[in-house]
Amino acid sequence: MRDAVENILTFDAAATTAARRDDPRALTLRDVSLTVGDKALVHGANLTLNAEGITMIMGPNGAGKSLLLKLAHGLTPATGGQVLWGDTPLDDTARRTQAMVFQKPVVLRRSVAANVDFALRARGIRDAARRDALLDHVGLLGHARQPARLLSGGEQQRLALARALALKPKVMLLDEPTASLDPASVLKIEEIVQEAHSAGTKIIFVTHDPGQAGRLADDIVFVHRGRVHEHGPADLFLSRPETQEARDFLQGRIVV
Repeated sequence: MRDAVENILTFDAAATTAARRDDPRALTLRDVSLTVGDKALVHGANLTLNAEGITMIMGPNGAGKSLLLKLAHGLTPATGGQVLWGDTPLDDTARRTQAMVFQKPVVLRRSVAANVDFALRARGIRDAARRDALLDHVGLLGHARQPARLLSGGEQQRLALARALALKPKVMLLDEPTASLDPASVLKIEEIVQEAHSAGTKIIFVTHDPGQAGRLADDIVFVHRGRVHEHGPADLFLSRPETQEARDFLQGRIVV
């Protein structure tokens, strides 16, 4: 079963490397901004993320972390600047290679198995073995015939991850997927995310938890008041942040 799951999670990354600018898992933001009415929510964000690794986006509540993630995915269109995946501007083709998981999981009013089937059939795939392997991978095979809405919060989030992984995404974007979950659920979701990363998926993960960042992150983007203040290796950011805003955030002193 382990080999089957690895095959299900792994896309063909043989032709891509972190060093190649045209790798579709590499993200570049060029002066990306978002203005609603007369209010600027994201200010000229410039950012380059490698095609590999787990990138964590951190910052206080209301800093613009989730907005930055949605701009990168195109769920929220930028009002200025350019979003590129590889060397190509964001388009429907790029979005189809990605999957996004939200803080509050969205589940359909049908069985657990049917939720995964829906994601597969949206891509023209009918594969019960693949569905069951994914449900087993996230620890939900025993709940396959149960209504999805009867699952606990942590179980619903694992179902959302199974649905995302069903599409073998090259990039997975996660918006605080462990917020408000119990410690056991948090660790299970982190394990699933790490396994997806090991299979070749680029992970971009929003969190406000330095402990979680320490466990998962290769690099960290720090956002405050709609601006990207820092981006660098996780160990350096967590031990020696460059900006006063980041130091205040990590020490619990930041004022939003």
